Amino acid sequence: MVPEAEVKDVLDELQRLRARVPLLTGALAASTDGLVVAQDTPGIEAEGVAALTAAALGVSIRMSDATGRGGFRELLIRGENGYIATYAAGRSAVLTLLAEDRINVGRLHLEGRRAGARIGEVVDAAQDHAERPVPSPRPQQSGTLPRRGTTPDPT
Repeated sequence: MVPEAEVKDVLDELQRLRARVPLLTGALAASTDGLVVAQDTPGIEAEGVAALTAAALGVSIRMSDATGRGGFRELLIRGENGYIATYAAGRSAVLTLLAEDRINVGRLHLEGRRAGARIGEVVDAAQDHAERPVPSPRPQQSGTLPRRGTTPDPT
C-alpha cells in the first residue's frame, strides 16, 4: 500500500490534471491489482472502476504480449458519451481518466502520459522505500572497556 504522504501527492497530481484539462470528468490512480491509490471521480464508484481497470489491464497486457507489441503503455475506450483512458504509471500503478466526448484526444494522451509518469515515480519510490530492509541494530557492547595495559577478566 502507498503511505499517506504519497497518497496526498498522487491526489494533488490528479487534481492538477483535472484543472489543466477541463473536459476530464474523473481521474483515478490504482494499483495494478485493482486497489484505489487516490481518486478524484465525483459521482463514480472508484473501487469498482479500479477493479475493472485491473481486469482491462490484464487483457491489454496479454494482448500486447500476444501480438509482439511490447509492454503495456495505454488503453483508450470510446463510448457513446465519452472516453476512458488508462495509462501505465510506473511498475505497479495505472492512471484511469474519464473524459467527455468533446475532448481533444491528443491533449488527453499528452496530459495522461505526463501525469502517469509523475504518479509512477511517486508510487514506485514509495514501494522501493517500503521494500528496503531495515538495518539491524548494532550489537550491544559491554558497559566497560579494559584499562590500557591490562587484559579483560574472563569471568
